[in-house]
Amino acid sequence: MSRVYSQRKQEYFARLTGLFRDFQRVFVVGADNVGSFQMQQVRMALRTDDKVSGHVIFGKNTMMRKVLTDFLAEEGNSDHPMGKLMPFLQGNVGLVFTNSTDLVAIKKILVENVVPAPARAGALAPVSVVVPAGNTGMDPGQTSFFQALNIATKITRGLVEIINDVNLITEGERVTPGQAALLKRLDIMPFSYGLQILQVYNEGSLFSPKVLDLTNEMLEQKFMSHVSAFSAICMEIGYPTLASLPHMISTNFQKIAAIALEVEYECETLKKLNIQ
Repeated sequence: MSRVYSQRKQEYFARLTGLFRDFQRVFVVGADNVGSFQMQQVRMALRTDDKVSGHVIFGKNTMMRKVLTDFLAEEGNSDHPMGKLMPFLQGNVGLVFTNSTDLVAIKKILVENVVPAPARAGALAPVSVVVPAGNTGMDPGQTSFFQALNIATKITRGLVEIINDVNLITEGERVTPGQAALLKRLDIMPFSYGLQILQVYNEGSLFSPKVLDLTNEMLEQKFMSHVSAFSAICMEIGYPTLASLPHMISTNFQKIAAIALEVEYECETLKKLNIQ
């Protein structure tokens, strides 16, 4: 007996199946600590931008994997490239579908929608936090609070002042209740959260989002550095190629010119080049 799904789930399955069928590019995004209002801002940015467009969809991992499995079965191709997304449908993730060829613009919309957030006790710190030296605006009765955290202070004009910058939290560590309370009292919101791009699927290829950081200038520089290295190797072993041949001709001509000058041999080419 097959399982009967609610109307809402059936609509979700139909929508996600249609997205898998109609779109050739997908961003797999992590959404830890991202609120519903922030997600709404991302959706609006993707809808209102004149140059790019995308559809954001979230759901339980089991539901997304089922839809993808059924889609692959309907296509009759277990090796369908969309199947590469399956291993990444775990954790708090979502999918952003687009047919825009400007993936860099889509990435910019996703990563720039971030909001500041307070440090919560027990949370992993995404970045290190340094509390700057200076007046805290807190009264002297709260010096014991700083002493508990081994923070050196002094009283200046009736207020507690931190003497030196304090490396309060290290990236990757869990925030302690004392650290969270201190940052809250100092009105410091040290963290910012947004969608994290985990993988990018583009017409059958799956790659890291770091690839989208490469500019045309960077690619040209990398290509030319490899061409120079290849040319140098070919010149060293005396093997002519399109990359090395101009340099080989130039080098050998210089040698011939040097010999001709040494033996005082008159050459019309040398005269035209005004080499004496």
